[in-house]
Amino acid sequence: MELPENETEVKGAKDAFVESLRTNTSLLRRRMRSPALRVTEKTVGRRSGTPVDVLWMEGITDQALVGQVEAALDAMDIDALLTTADLEEYLIGPRRTVFPRTIFTERPDRLCRELLNGRIAVLADGIPLGCVLPCCIADFLRAPQDRSWHFLAASCLLVLRYLCAGITVLLPGFYIAVTGFHFEMIPTQLAQSIIAAKQDVPFATQFEVLGLLLAFEILQEAGQRLPKTIGQTVSIIGGLVVGQAAVDAKILSPVVIIVVAAAGITGFTIPNQDLSNALRVWRFLLAVAASAAGLFGLNLALAVLVLHLAGVETLGCPYLAPFTAGTAEALRTVVRGPAPEEKLRDTVLPVDNVRKQG
Repeated sequence: MELPENETEVKGAKDAFVESLRTNTSLLRRRMRSPALRVTEKTVGRRSGTPVDVLWMEGITDQALVGQVEAALDAMDIDALLTTADLEEYLIGPRRTVFPRTIFTERPDRLCRELLNGRIAVLADGIPLGCVLPCCIADFLRAPQDRSWHFLAASCLLVLRYLCAGITVLLPGFYIAVTGFHFEMIPTQLAQSIIAAKQDVPFATQFEVLGLLLAFEILQEAGQRLPKTIGQTVSIIGGLVVGQAAVDAKILSPVVIIVVAAAGITGFTIPNQDLSNALRVWRFLLAVAASAAGLFGLNLALAVLVLHLAGVETLGCPYLAPFTAGTAEALRTVVRGPAPEEKLRDTVLPVDNVRKQG
């Protein structure tokens, strides 16, 4: 039995998907013994002939969505289905956004819960992950352990993730804007501390933040590419030694290091790596916009981001659906109530049966 590596949980199941398709479907059947669980198998790949299973719950999942997924698999013209990107881009079209549009999970229990919410699962032989679609942005901020903890603790942690997502995207750009263009917005004592820290630094604030953001990304990428036994050590040593040396040499101010470190640490709270990578890209873009035009540039870039997300959809499901469907739906997305009081399925999709308990 394989253990989940990226979606670990203290109070949850300890099994995970493997490369064998039959083993993965048996893991799902072990939890979902209902005859309503339907499985359709397709063969994809001219050379590979990879078996691909489409799973859904009859009586819950909208059959129109099932037809779209099956039609997309039938239309796949590819030599070999070997990676998750091949599966994702052929199912929902090429990604014209850096934000993820499908969830890939290694946990059978999470996949079963998504099936009960009216979603469709796709399993491919040779890929130890289950693909869930369609999805919206709120799904990528949820973690599997949210259903295992007390509802108050889970709700507080979920709200904290939303706050951290905003901080990791906006903090570097906001710091550039207020220190480089709108210094009068800073309280007097804090402004004096910033001026004292930057007194001997020869570079502008924009160059400091953008350069340190780039260095942070390089350091993080280097730590991921190295073996696990030394990757974390290199990241910690590199951050401490290089950062302290830069401050001692008067190349960077301590406040900039604190700002970039806070933005990076809050980004690590995002449970989905694809969404975390998207936020890293937009964090840099917002910092560039703030460097060019201060708060005006930051607000303009933020408006572009919101408009961009409003135009993204997956199989007809809007990316911002939980927050555009109404106040009640948005509140249910951010705050989880007690399980006996959750009468409706946690979804914004059209489903055949929206009620899950009496």
